[in-house]
Amino acid sequence: MNAVKEPSFRESVDLMFNRAVALMDLPPGLEEKIRVCNATYTVRFGVRLRGQLHTFTGYRSVHSEHMEPVKGGIRYAMGVNQDEVEALAALMTYKCALVEAPFGGSKGGLRIDPREWEEHELELITRRFAYELIKRDLINPAQNVPAPDMGTGEREMAWVADQYKRMNTTDINYRACVTGKPINGGGIQGRVEATGRGVQYALQEFFRHPEDVAAAGLSGSLDGKRVVVQGLGNVGYHAAKFLHEEDGCRVVGIIERDGALYNETGLDVEAVHEWMRKHDTIKGFPDATHSADGAEVLETDCDILIPAAMEGVINMQNAARIKAPLIIEAANGPVTAGADQILREKGAVIIPDMYANAGGVTVSYFEWVKNLSHIRFGRMGRRQEEARHQLIVDELQRLDQHLGDAWVMSPGFKQKYLRGAGELELVRSGLDDTMRIAYQSMREVWHDRHDVTDLRTAAYLVSIAKVAASYRAMGL
Repeated sequence: MNAVKEPSFRESVDLMFNRAVALMDLPPGLEEKIRVCNATYTVRFGVRLRGQLHTFTGYRSVHSEHMEPVKGGIRYAMGVNQDEVEALAALMTYKCALVEAPFGGSKGGLRIDPREWEEHELELITRRFAYELIKRDLINPAQNVPAPDMGTGEREMAWVADQYKRMNTTDINYRACVTGKPINGGGIQGRVEATGRGVQYALQEFFRHPEDVAAAGLSGSLDGKRVVVQGLGNVGYHAAKFLHEEDGCRVVGIIERDGALYNETGLDVEAVHEWMRKHDTIKGFPDATHSADGAEVLETDCDILIPAAMEGVINMQNAARIKAPLIIEAANGPVTAGADQILREKGAVIIPDMYANAGGVTVSYFEWVKNLSHIRFGRMGRRQEEARHQLIVDELQRLDQHLGDAWVMSPGFKQKYLRGAGELELVRSGLDDTMRIAYQSMREVWHDRHDVTDLRTAAYLVSIAKVAASYRAMGL
């Protein structure tokens, strides 16, 4: 096994793409057009900090313009390179197609460790990076719309949006140039939780199909399932929190950069998150066994494994030791192509990244639409919905009075029913619908085609077919 070369992240994406298109009847020219990255811009800019000039290297890659604008996050990490950014841009193309978000795929990155810089220094660096991209229309509401990714968040997106506004003072749609902004800066309710919430909705939909659950060697519902989460960042935290608090899952393991926590009876996700926020480490957390080697917990016996941090954490070196029968890829590319084959041969079911973590881009789409329409969701219809509900409640109250002790309304029914849907409820509803429809499109291919034996291949087949249809509609 050690003699076999581990494929890189870029090679893994290409291998998985090749596996899917081999089962399709695409003209060679169209297949190549979908495969290749349209363009990658590399920028090296200087910022004067701490009394000297520091040079930074950044990238913005556009994989496919079959739909515009193109969409994809900007990550800040020392490991950022052109191959990684292009692979992530390709995944964004397929992801957007799969969940029917009307975007092409893009991705950006800056080679920087954000922990090494003060906030005001990060702002100067971010604004200069944004300036380099904006002046080439690589940030633009109609052409290229970034979002947060690893190492970035609402703060950085607010800086980017403000920089765009400074350079495009008459663009009334300037807020739509980037998504993942703070609420007060044009953001949308539910965006911070979106990717983790999408992981929850993906698992809920998976467990609605007993045939699929049985394929993973499991049974029943999510209630009581043992979950191990690798990475308690934004995505892993929200996924674990919702599964624990709302679906009854037992989060038995949490893996972080400085080791892992394990408790067979279940960990309090919120308490672990609060401990990490205060101490910047999971060490010392009470009510759990701490392991210095996170691999021990990654390979422990559980029902559902959620890799939610870096790509390639499950690879050819450790895949054979992974015991989880169901893996859901909350991160991008956490399972290499070589590991994917080993796990499939073992009978594990993998819910692929391009579907599982699509919650972020889905709610980004909602935010972009909100920014272009210049009105929050629910503002026009919420009170009218409540007024119609009031008519029904009034009639039920009359019936309640007429029947006396024979029948009464359930406690809390009136309050719950009368409340119209606000922006957060509408965002969650739209995300839930998106994740359900996308999963059903994948499982239909998975179960209807004898030559498709896994969800990842099914996801690629669905998304590539949609991209191909868009190119054909353009006349290519």
